[in-house]
Amino acid sequence: MRVSVILGHPYHQSFNHAIALTVVETLRSNGHEVFFHNLYEEGFNPVITPAELVSDRSEDELVITHSREIREVDGIVIVHPNWWGQPPAILKGWIDRVFRQGIAYTFPEGDSGGGLPIGLLKAKVGLVFNTSNTAEERENRVFGDPLENIWKACVFEFCDIRVFDRRMYRIIADSTEEERKEWLKETAALTGRYFPAGK
Repeated sequence: MRVSVILGHPYHQSFNHAIALTVVETLRSNGHEVFFHNLYEEGFNPVITPAELVSDRSEDELVITHSREIREVDGIVIVHPNWWGQPPAILKGWIDRVFRQGIAYTFPEGDSGGGLPIGLLKAKVGLVFNTSNTAEERENRVFGDPLENIWKACVFEFCDIRVFDRRMYRIIADSTEEERKEWLKETAALTGRYFPAGK
């Protein structure tokens, strides 16, 4: 299988980086072809231009590369922290510029965009790993777990990716080395479950 792994965290020593590397290592050891993108390291520009917005076409070589890959892969893995109940701005901009009409979705002929979308992505599996410093009970009771809705319904299901799973590791600020080791084992196990060897 061909799998895109997208990392949205600026700090190289972050636990998000450790998660992403674990995902990449697991996928490669299972024989999959991996397209790994550290958005900050690549210098991905999250700002969509007016011309790009109205044309659904980009002249940005990175956007072109990401758009081509996202159409061809069999699975997508996203790694990012929970910032204000949202992905970091660079990752939101990546969605805006890469998951565009004609690339990730379209509408039926004659529909100006107000109807139900038709997903275009080949990928059948969407996997998301998040980190947070908010307790789970508060996250669910006060905020309603916004990241679950963003990724599951607003992004992946919109583009017809129906197999979805997500893990949130918390509380990162107070976590021990042993806890992080266990979380990375869980990351590898979950990645292997959806992207096993020999498939």
